[in-house]
Amino acid sequence: MASHSSALPPSAGFLSSLNTDRHRLGLNLFMLVVLAHWAEHVVQAIQIYVLGWPVPEARGVLGLPFPWLVTSEWMHYGYALVMLVGLILLRRGFTGRARTWWNISLGIQVWHHFEHLLLLLQAMTGYHLLGRPVPTSIIQLLVPRVELHLFYNAIVFAPMVVAMWLHRRPNATERAAMACRCAVIVA
Repeated sequence: MASHSSALPPSAGFLSSLNTDRHRLGLNLFMLVVLAHWAEHVVQAIQIYVLGWPVPEARGVLGLPFPWLVTSEWMHYGYALVMLVGLILLRRGFTGRARTWWNISLGIQVWHHFEHLLLLLQAMTGYHLLGRPVPTSIIQLLVPRVELHLFYNAIVFAPMVVAMWLHRRPNATERAAMACRCAVIVA
């Protein structure tokens, strides 16, 4: 098993610390943000499909007292950017199979981020894709926005969960290559 020092040398930077001694903390904080965002999408879906609310009224939890959050392309883009940055910053701490699954999540988020950038640019310029009345993403031409973002969040989240599960339960080779203390100690 790889040895771990309890403290990084003063020259070690934020990124090194985040992917070694503070990797588990970083992952936990990132997952908290991701789960809070997921909760918003799930509540919105319940409001639409269970409670029968019209889509404009189904704004999740935070969108009820702050309706501008749901219609703000800046807020949606900001979250997509936070997700992308989080996946990039925490990536170096993963090894082996977990790194593969994390990379899958990152690749999907790159596309999801692009779609939000496209929406933001349309909102800022007033020029909408294919002359649509509202900002529209590419895949949104085929799938309604609520369902599309539920889907996007699911396909980014699922490989992220697999990555974290495998990261906490590495095989011997992966454990030896790890620079963090995320692995569960098995007796």
